[in-house]
Amino acid sequence: MSISDQTASTAPVSDGGSASRGILGAGISEGLLLKPVRYQWAQDLYDQAVANTWFPNEIQLGEDLADFNRMTAEERHALTFLMSYFNPSELLVNKALAFGVYPYVNTAECHLYLAKQMWEEANHCMSFEYVLETFPIDREAAYSSHVDVPSMAAKEEFEVHFIRRMTEQTLDITTVHGKQEFIRNLVAYNVILEGIWFYSGFMVALSFRQRNLLRNFGSLIDWIVRDESLHLKFGINLILTVLDENPEIATEEFAEEIRQMIIDAVAMEERYNRDLLPNGILGMNAEYINSYVRYLADRRLEELGFGAHFGDANPAKWMATANDTLQLVNFFEATNTSYEVNARQS
Repeated sequence: MSISDQTASTAPVSDGGSASRGILGAGISEGLLLKPVRYQWAQDLYDQAVANTWFPNEIQLGEDLADFNRMTAEERHALTFLMSYFNPSELLVNKALAFGVYPYVNTAECHLYLAKQMWEEANHCMSFEYVLETFPIDREAAYSSHVDVPSMAAKEEFEVHFIRRMTEQTLDITTVHGKQEFIRNLVAYNVILEGIWFYSGFMVALSFRQRNLLRNFGSLIDWIVRDESLHLKFGINLILTVLDENPEIATEEFAEEIRQMIIDAVAMEERYNRDLLPNGILGMNAEYINSYVRYLADRRLEELGFGAHFGDANPAKWMATANDTLQLVNFFEATNTSYEVNARQS
């Protein structure tokens, strides 16, 4: 399929006015009317996001305290390390959305979804604060790690680099360069941060429940994963829509740059995971996590139309339902047409 091909499920509805334009735009007066909905996938994701609304205190984390108290020092280190990374990263995603995505899309349904996503990122931040308040975790150590631990700081700097490019430089969304910069930011945040790095951490967090530990904490992570699966779907839909409407930006050089971004992100995550589990815990070590990271990266590459790069099988098949929900699409030759946004995850 050519990227210029369009199907009814993704094609914007033309009303003879601004709706006949593409999804990108920076006009304040654009996107002020919801109907007719131009991108039904965005409206569907918004509707499901609203239906998924939850609050951290609905889960009784205090019931997990006995489990935490009998965990090993390595297990507590892993949990603290995860909180150290997740907590500031959720706020980092919010900045990326507010400054790097929201101002550059011009449809009401996309704005509605992005507003709900930003609320969800705030809710996730408060969820991790809830964990820090409930378990006897050294908050000062948890807060300082994203600066003091080189592997964690490197991941943060990678993401901050893209926010700087979106905010400190003038981004002209009407140019090829500006549109490519918009795509780079989406890949950095939606695909790499939320679609690989977060899911790597989710797997470690949920592995405790596999051993009948921290079951309520596991339920909290389930709810976060449910939100993040929609974030990933929205981001990839948005990437594909921009590419479909602006085929001139999809050069071979740009495609290779995007592919290399994902490959480089895996190396950064591998270093981070060696600090997360320097000595391993029961049933898991850094290489196990990193094999899962490479598996995830291959799935994301395939979802963007690239071939798999690493070739790792999924070592954590119990996580498959949370990660293999995206229809395979092609970054340069196809448009996503049928994401299943109403399939609930348990």
